[in-house]
Amino acid sequence: MTDGTVPFRYHKYAGDWREVDAEVIEEGMITLFVNGRELVSLMCTPRDPLQLALGFLINEEFISTYEEIAVDYVCAAGDCVDIWLTKSVWDRPRRRIITSGCGGGLTFADIAAHQEPVTAQLAVEPQQIGELMVRLQTRDSLYARARGVHASALSDGEQLVIVAEDIGRHNTIDRLRGECLRRGMEPEGLMLLATGRISSEMINKAVKMRCPIVASRTSPTSMSVGLAREWNITLCGYVRRSRMNVYAHPERLANANVSIDELFTSIEYPVSSRSGN
Repeated sequence: MTDGTVPFRYHKYAGDWREVDAEVIEEGMITLFVNGRELVSLMCTPRDPLQLALGFLINEEFISTYEEIAVDYVCAAGDCVDIWLTKSVWDRPRRRIITSGCGGGLTFADIAAHQEPVTAQLAVEPQQIGELMVRLQTRDSLYARARGVHASALSDGEQLVIVAEDIGRHNTIDRLRGECLRRGMEPEGLMLLATGRISSEMINKAVKMRCPIVASRTSPTSMSVGLAREWNITLCGYVRRSRMNVYAHPERLANANVSIDELFTSIEYPVSSRSGN
């Protein structure tokens, strides 16, 4: 089974030429079969295919618990996953939306569908989010070895509980959810950290996991900001060790020694910010 990279020899120019033996991030395709029928093919980093398949199924609302899976099997080549459920899924609506994300960005759920606001009150100081972001890609990560890969993590505000890497931003969140499913743990109340852009689909996955804080190393889109504000999710972008932009619900990030009412006395968002246009 692949470890996520492929060894390559290439030429490097930095004032002069030299040959380099190194690794390139692997890209492949995993095909998911459900109850004997092909459901979807995912462009991804083709390692731990079952983790990705489980996360995709629960995030796209084909399943809600691990108990709904009767059999799961990964073929010897690792490029297909065969899952049999205890129920039929083929009578459900199959509206496909091609989203803005890399790696396919496929969803069967209408991202505008109603979701209940997140009620978890995780409180984290801004500096701690910056520290956690630094820990997200360690020296032994795929990113350190080959670059060209995204990372996401679930955190309790102190430690990184689960970390996932993939060429697709959306795939990393599916992997987190799949790993939670395998461990029998709920992601509710944990913070979601990501290295990539936060799109509407990413924030939709976050609300399904009931994550109260979403933080990224880069930017959110206008629709993700609007959805975060509607769904009571604290949304942070351009996170660095000592600075960040907070686009929605900063009240969870107030210093513990300062009254939240003193910092954010009247947070009102313009209607136009919620339109996603």
